[in-house]
Amino acid sequence: MAGNTLGTLFKVTTFGESHGAALGCVIDGCPAGIDIDESFIKLEMERRKPGARQKKADGSLAFNAAVTSRSEEDSVEILSGVFEGKSTGTPIAMLIRNTSQISKDYSNIKDKFRPGHADYTFFQKYGIRDYRGGGRSSGRETCARVAAGAIAKMFLKKHGINITAYTERAAGISIQNIDLTQIENNFMRAPDNNAATKMLEKIEDLRKEGNSTGGIISCIIKGVPAGLGEPVFNKCDALLAKAILSIGAVKGIEFGNGFMSADSTGKDNNDAMRIQNGSVHFETNNAGGILGGISNGNDIFFRLAVKPVPSIYIKQETLDTSYSECDILIEGRHDVCLCPRIVPVVEAMSALVIADLYLCNQTSKSTSIK
Repeated sequence: MAGNTLGTLFKVTTFGESHGAALGCVIDGCPAGIDIDESFIKLEMERRKPGARQKKADGSLAFNAAVTSRSEEDSVEILSGVFEGKSTGTPIAMLIRNTSQISKDYSNIKDKFRPGHADYTFFQKYGIRDYRGGGRSSGRETCARVAAGAIAKMFLKKHGINITAYTERAAGISIQNIDLTQIENNFMRAPDNNAATKMLEKIEDLRKEGNSTGGIISCIIKGVPAGLGEPVFNKCDALLAKAILSIGAVKGIEFGNGFMSADSTGKDNNDAMRIQNGSVHFETNNAGGILGGISNGNDIFFRLAVKPVPSIYIKQETLDTSYSECDILIEGRHDVCLCPRIVPVVEAMSALVIADLYLCNQTSKSTSIK
C-alpha cells in the first residue's frame, strides 16, 4: 500500500488500523531544537479523541450527541527524536495504542459492503479488506495525523504562524457570529455558542432516528509570510487541498472567495494592493491569501465540506462479497456528525503542509518588499 507519506522536507508517514494494536507516525525532517511540549500534544489528542462523555469548558462531563461512544485514551508515546524536551533532528516516532476496539460489532457485516464506506473499493483494489471498522480507511487513522500535526504546530509557533479551524455549518444550521474564543466552549467547536446549541439539538434528533449529518469547516492560517509555495505542482493551495481532501469524510474545498468567484467580475474579485506602514497591504482577501500558488502574506483562508457519517442505524441496500444483493444494518459505535472531531484534524494537516513549505522556502532565493 503506497501513499502513506506526506511532505518533501518535513515528511510524515503514518501507520496503523482502527482495530489493530496501535497507530502512529514517523516524522522525518523536523529541525533540531524545537521545544516539544508533551502536554500540548495531549491537548491536541483530547480535541480529536472519541468518547460521547466529554469535558465542558467548566471541566464537568456531559453527553455529546455528535460523537461516537467509543472511548480511547489516545495517549501518545514518543519513541524517538526528542531529548530533554527538544527535538534532536532525528526521526520522531510516536505510538498511539488502541484500547477500546470491539471487533465483534462488525462480525455480522464482514461479508457485506457498507454503503458510503471504502469497503467495496478497498476490496476491489487489494482483494482483501479489514472489515473491523474499515481498517486503514477508518477515521480512527487521523489520530496519528493529529499527533504529527502537534509537532508541526510547535515548529510553526516558533515562526509566528497560528492555525484555527472551526465548524461553520452543521446539520443545516450556520453560525451567525464569529468569536474565535468560543470555539472550545461548545461541543461543536463553533465560534458561535448559540448556533452550536441549535446544531446539537438537530444532531440529537438525527441520533434518535439512527441517522447522521455533515457540515462545513472553515480554517484560518495567520502569520504566514509571503513566498510559501513551490509552483507549479507544489503550489501552496494545491498541497493544502491534497492534504485536506486526504481526510476521509471531506468532499470539497475552496479558498477565499472560492466558487463565488465564478459569478464575480475581475474588478470585484481582484484584491487591490497598497502600502500601509511601509508594508504591502491587500484591501480584501478574495484570493484566500494565495496567488499563483504562493502565499501573499494575507491570512490563508479556506473552507471544506464534510459528508454525513456513512455508518447509520437504518437498514440499507447493498451487496455482499459474492456480489449478491442484500440488506445491511450497521451496529457498533459511530459519530453522528464528524465536524467537531475533524476540526483538529484540519488544523493538523494544514500545519504539516505549511511547516514543509516553510522549510522548502529556505532553499529559495527571494526578495520581498518590507
